[in-house]
Amino acid sequence: MSLLVVGLSHRSAPVSVLERAALNADAQTKLLHDTVAAEPATEAAVLATCNRIELYADVDKFHAGVAELSTLLAQHSGVGLEELTPYLYVHYEDRAAHHLFSVACGLDSMVVGEGQILGQIKDSLARAQELHTAGKLLNDLFQQALRVGKRAHSETGIDRAGQSLVTFGLEQLAAGGDVRRWAAGRRALVIGAGSMSSLAAATLARTGVAEIVVANRTFDRAERLAGILREADDHAVTARAVRMDAVPDELTRADVVVSCTGATGLVLTAEAVAQAVEGRTGQPAVAEPGLPAVKPEAPQPAADENCPLDLAAAQPGFSVMGEAAVAGMDAATLEQHAAWAAGGGTRPAGGRTNESAGADAELITALAATAASAGRIPERRRPEPVAERPAPVVFLLDLAMPRDIDAAVHRLAGVRLVDIESLAEASADAPMAADVDQVRRIVSDEVAAFGAALRAAHITPTVVALRTMAADVVAAEIARLHGRLPDLDERQRGEIRQAVHRVVDKLLHAPTVRVKQLAAEPGGTGYADALRTLFDLDPETVASVSRAGDSTETKDRPA
Repeated sequence: MSLLVVGLSHRSAPVSVLERAALNADAQTKLLHDTVAAEPATEAAVLATCNRIELYADVDKFHAGVAELSTLLAQHSGVGLEELTPYLYVHYEDRAAHHLFSVACGLDSMVVGEGQILGQIKDSLARAQELHTAGKLLNDLFQQALRVGKRAHSETGIDRAGQSLVTFGLEQLAAGGDVRRWAAGRRALVIGAGSMSSLAAATLARTGVAEIVVANRTFDRAERLAGILREADDHAVTARAVRMDAVPDELTRADVVVSCTGATGLVLTAEAVAQAVEGRTGQPAVAEPGLPAVKPEAPQPAADENCPLDLAAAQPGFSVMGEAAVAGMDAATLEQHAAWAAGGGTRPAGGRTNESAGADAELITALAATAASAGRIPERRRPEPVAERPAPVVFLLDLAMPRDIDAAVHRLAGVRLVDIESLAEASADAPMAADVDQVRRIVSDEVAAFGAALRAAHITPTVVALRTMAADVVAAEIARLHGRLPDLDERQRGEIRQAVHRVVDKLLHAPTVRVKQLAAEPGGTGYADALRTLFDLDPETVASVSRAGDSTETKDRPA
């Protein structure tokens, strides 16, 4: 069997795809059960965080395993396989171990060096153990990943290269200023009571906020988190719990809002945030100048069946004739649009006048020629007017995947929203510490050691089966000798028995030690097959030794 991982992350997929592919707890459970029920896989574990979804499995066939795991991810995420496939990455054997070890060290995180991923890997292993989908391979892999991650944090300064996603998010809210000075005296609302929300609440408390309100669908969990915050020794903060139906009122009083729930829909809509800002300032919260309002009131143009554009989606003051309007069209559609434009087709309110139709048609015809050779016009946005944003009165941090807070909130005046997408953009320019190189060396060394141990363990059942066969041969020959020489006393029988055992042990010692050494090297897995062939070992005997080892591993596995 072989280790395989298929997944997608912030490095391979846009946030919009990650958001749609996010798996809740029930979906992860079903995915694990379906994976081990599939023919190529015998073990499975899911690592699902706010910026990655990965399915690990022990498979007997590479290509069949990739196809099956990709299909299962698509089925359980609800994103079509054709749409999901371009964003998937695949790692096999040593590369799969290297990937997980890098993830555990924080090298693959949105914020390099963050340590929260270790807890998420631990939770992933615990879930697979609880559902009995993790066997010896994945147990060894994930346990080793946890050890590698801890080693990286203890032996290097990787912690200085980055911090938790929560801390990084708060730094973005503070716009580069001192987080403690920015947070001092503010009132915070934390929506959710899971691990990420708890980390956010604890981080806010340490930064010096005056009050933290915890809202959760299960009130007992909110009250428990609030109690932990009140009793903590390293900070002094007022904390209380509320039910989810109290969020609108609390939103009006909160300066900082952090949301991270497992909800599949929006927790805070743009309208709710706008109402909270209005209740706080007494002024309507409108979209920034030059940007569409949260709920546009402009009249929509009538549909024109001859126009290939969706006129209903056109913004007021935006020409459906110009280059920005035709972004992404293929050549054939552009030609149709040019013909429509030349005829002076219907324009939305605020669009350009009929006098510009000829110039528009000429431009679109030229674009069609470009698209004919290039395939498609790249997307372009109309330049937006530059306007100075007013100072925000409400700061929102959305750490959920899929998102909890409507992305339209970005456009509201008086609001600053930081979400996974904006964090990904900010982290792309974050400086890397010199310790990262040292962590990479640790990962490489640990992968080599893990691969060698795995390959050596692969041949162990064959070696055990060989020695078992030799012991059976010795026992049979000793029994035959006793039958032919009944007059031997017990001392003589013992001497003969020891002599035969010593001969067999000496004959087997060198080849079995050497074959273990060779098997531990890259490409050494074939030595087990050679040993079985040379000594004509019964495959079922070897398999029974493997099953016994797996049974012992399961028995000794931590709960």
